[in-house]
Amino acid sequence: LVATDFSKPSGVALAYGRDLARNHNARLHVLHVVDDAMVRYAPEGGFISADSQQDIDAAASRDLNALVTDEDRRELDAVTVIERGINPADTIIKYAKEHSIDLIVTGTHGRAAVKRFLMGSVAERVVRMAPCPALTVHTDEPDFIVPDALALAASG
Repeated sequence: LVATDFSKPSGVALAYGRDLARNHNARLHVLHVVDDAMVRYAPEGGFISADSQQDIDAAASRDLNALVTDEDRRELDAVTVIERGINPADTIIKYAKEHSIDLIVTGTHGRAAVKRFLMGSVAERVVRMAPCPALTVHTDEPDFIVPDALALAASG
């Protein structure tokens, strides 16, 4: 399961997820959590129409489907999933439990401790509460699989 928020670190996480799924003959799930604005803002007296929420969902779905290629769908049996929630980490974990996910891959922005304390970290919460192993990657992570190195190791 690759959780994405469409950020650059999420793009790196998707690359890792693709490689891992391909190398382990696994199905790739790509999940984006959309803020459930109707639940979040209703208690505060805020107003958001059902049409507005549908527009938010549709835009997220369009962006998510653009990330996953036809090759991903063909070779990795990739699925794209939009879930609504007010806490992305909880929503990711719930999805992982419900679908017996073996590994969660997320990007992380690598915020400093003070910012993480004040803002929280979805990746950190996923790692702490996940029902399975969780891998976090930074934008500047090196590739963990180098095809030329694998070919050299196999030949010699």
